[in-house]
Amino acid sequence: MNKPDMSIERKRDNNETEYYYENPITSNKYMDKKYFIRTYGCQMNVHDSEEIAGILENLGFIPTDNIEDANIIILNTCAVRENAHDKVFGFLGRCKHLKDTKKDLIICLCGCMAQEESVVNEIIEKYPYIDLVFGTHNIHKLPDYLLNLNGKQRIEVTSDDDSITEIDEYKRDSKYSAWVNIMYGCNKFCTYCIVPYTRGKEKSRKSKDILREVEKLVSEGYQEVTLLGQNVNAYGTDKNDEITFAELLEEVAKTGIPRLRFVTSHPWNFTDEMIDVIAKYDNIMPYIHLPLQSGSDRILRAMGRRYTKEEYLNLFNKMKERIPNVAITTDIIVGFPGETESDFEETLDVVNKCKYDGAFTFIFSPRDGTPAAKMIDETPREEKEERLHRLNELVNKYSNMNNQKYLNKVVPVLLTDISEKDNTKLAGYTDTFKLVNVDAPRECLGKIVNVKITDAKSFSLDGILDKK
Repeated sequence: MNKPDMSIERKRDNNETEYYYENPITSNKYMDKKYFIRTYGCQMNVHDSEEIAGILENLGFIPTDNIEDANIIILNTCAVRENAHDKVFGFLGRCKHLKDTKKDLIICLCGCMAQEESVVNEIIEKYPYIDLVFGTHNIHKLPDYLLNLNGKQRIEVTSDDDSITEIDEYKRDSKYSAWVNIMYGCNKFCTYCIVPYTRGKEKSRKSKDILREVEKLVSEGYQEVTLLGQNVNAYGTDKNDEITFAELLEEVAKTGIPRLRFVTSHPWNFTDEMIDVIAKYDNIMPYIHLPLQSGSDRILRAMGRRYTKEEYLNLFNKMKERIPNVAITTDIIVGFPGETESDFEETLDVVNKCKYDGAFTFIFSPRDGTPAAKMIDETPREEKEERLHRLNELVNKYSNMNNQKYLNKVVPVLLTDISEKDNTKLAGYTDTFKLVNVDAPRECLGKIVNVKITDAKSFSLDGILDKK
């Protein structure tokens, strides 16, 4: 490929160089125009929005929190649950009103919903005012799409390329804590999950590129990085020349980053080597999110989860025994097709045995295109809601119990934000990912400080700076 004038280069993981768009400082096409991004979904979507924001600012856009001031609106969407779809399409009505009053407004929809064929067909039919739809694989081509809009709706959601384009254009939401993607996609194909269809098959970044990104963050003063993937445990398994996730975790820990986290892990391939590495390094935080989904072996098989209740409990207990002070949270689905009261009691039994520090709990939401969407589901909604209520009561009981252990103790907390509860206070997290609201001055932002816990609730802690 010949290099065009005024272009910006990006390296791909096959060592080829790509050139996409004019230098925005020279082109001025979007200079001083404003962008608004609304993000739905998981940490991966949040990090994707950081990439989109970086790209837009390289094109000359500036951010705005007021949607009415925006020249471009981007909805970065989630496809995991039905209510996310409803929120997006509800918000599109507001976007149409703005489009009617501001003809040069650009409206874009991206993310996981953009990868669903039924959604794309609906957009073509019912939402012609959306200018651009692009998928999870196409974010790096956004400059090209924007610079070549021709007044017609553009759909860019497919990619036949398995390579990964390395970028450094993130507009990170925090100056202190950063997301770092290590892989994309998932090969597990749990029967209820849309992610393998929207995010594609597993693709690992090169470890040297990951380490270079983390080292840059360390040099910029970041206090914490979180390694991201739909299933981080599978890192490297798609490449013959890559290290394992445990080895990557160790190499990242050696960069000297003060705090290192990772999400999300699948219990099926959480290895002893990973546990040993977590236990070995003080800067790998003793916090693990370990999705259960169900405590019933019958339902786990129907979900395609590849482990049994006994295997999950053995792994959980191994973590508790070998990782000092570890906190473990989980995900649980209630009302999966065919779930009986007996199946649900098995889930409660696991919660009683594990006494989780917290849990994200959901009523099963069928997603078009997944095997579970075709399963017979005869359980009334009222019964599912009653089960969810019982589950949440139990989860909150143990969350509160675990938080009470922090009362009057002094713990290290990374302060990253102004407290949402009280804007005269700061907020941050312990090493075990407990949210703490702290009576501390603004100059403590971005620092790891010792905090004495003065109050413990089910979902957060309160504290004061320890003067000792």
